[in-house]
Amino acid sequence: MEKVIFFAFRADPMCFVHVLLNSLDLNDKGMDGRIILEGEAVKLVQKMADEKHFLNKLYTKVKGRNLFVGACRACSNKLGVTEPLEGENIPLIGEMMGHPAMSDYIQQGYRIITF
Repeated sequence: MEKVIFFAFRADPMCFVHVLLNSLDLNDKGMDGRIILEGEAVKLVQKMADEKHFLNKLYTKVKGRNLFVGACRACSNKLGVTEPLEGENIPLIGEMMGHPAMSDYIQQGYRIITF
C-alpha cells in the first residue's frame, strides 16, 4: 500500500485545501494519506473548526477519518494554539526537540510531501 504523509507548514488556506483534498483522495483510493501540521499551519485548525469557514466541511471529513497524525508541539506552543488543538483532539507530537521527525515516518515507509 502506498503511504504518503503531508508535512504542512504554511498557514495559507488556499494552499492547505490541497493537503486536505489529497489526503482524502489517497484514502478514497485505498492508500494511506496522512497529515502533520508544522510551522504556521498549526494555526489553521482553530479557523477551520469554525462552521462558517470555507474549509470546515473538508477539515471535518479529514478529521473524521483520523487522517491528522498530529501537530508540532513546539510550533503549537510558540504560536499559542495548544488549547484549540487539544480541543479538536489533534495530538501534539514532537520527538525531535518538540518537532515531529521526518526520519520516523521515512522508516515507517512513508513518502514525505511538504506544503
